[in-house]
Amino acid sequence: MSILIDKSTKLIVQGITGRDGASHSLYMQQYGTNVVAGVTPGKGGKKVNDIPVFNSIRDAQKEVEINTSIIYVPCLLATDAIYEAIDAGIKLIVCITEGVPVLDMLNICNYIKNSDIRLIGGNCPGLISPGKCKVGIMPANIHQQGSVGIISRSGTLTYEVAKSITDVGLGQSTVVGIGGDPIAGTGFIDLLEMFEHDSQTESIAIIGEIGGTQEEKAAEYIKHHVTKPVFGFIAGKTAPPGKRMGHAGAIIAGGKGTAAEKIKIWNESGITVLNRPDIFGEEIKKVCKNN
Repeated sequence: MSILIDKSTKLIVQGITGRDGASHSLYMQQYGTNVVAGVTPGKGGKKVNDIPVFNSIRDAQKEVEINTSIIYVPCLLATDAIYEAIDAGIKLIVCITEGVPVLDMLNICNYIKNSDIRLIGGNCPGLISPGKCKVGIMPANIHQQGSVGIISRSGTLTYEVAKSITDVGLGQSTVVGIGGDPIAGTGFIDLLEMFEHDSQTESIAIIGEIGGTQEEKAAEYIKHHVTKPVFGFIAGKTAPPGKRMGHAGAIIAGGKGTAAEKIKIWNESGITVLNRPDIFGEEIKKVCKNN
């Protein structure tokens, strides 16, 4: 199995006529993802990489079946694009766009709170179930089908961890970049629960960062609900005190959210905390051999 996406995914690309939307729709197609349509208001009737373009998701739904959307719309319009996908009943929405206002994300998360719609992102690299489907911007060649589930707040560290796991022959079941903003549509706990119940996933890798409390909440959940081996890395151990690092999610407030604090809590919860992202593969393989 895999989580969230597979061969049955039918993808629409919002913002397909822009530079990123056009290029990544092609890369996803080449990987084998079933990209059924694209959306750019005012450009309906055109084609991008032989993918039909519509003025709206509702127009596209009259012609094709859609269950997943990916958003490459610029940040000033990304909120509207997310709501368009939600109101069209798209079950999985992946927002690559960086810079979606925090208040907008709060409102969006509240809007879908009691629904079966799932949002990944914003400000995320997307997700990939190797050998089945890619919905995002991650390089395909570093992934292979396997048994390790990956959840990460960092985009580039996701790639490094995935490659280290591929290099030792374990591969990945599904890799999910949740994004580094303070408010994310889907967090660690949601995905930990999915991986715990996924028969293909034998172990889990999580990559956290300084700032926020997601890692602490994940540790509590793992301690009580996850039976599979979990390996983790916290980025930001050398971040200067009081200095904002990278993006909006990496903010330490009132002495909370430091790397040292998160590492301590992770160790206490039973997570195997690693000091480098490039050694995930070899460390996970040791456990797999022992089992």
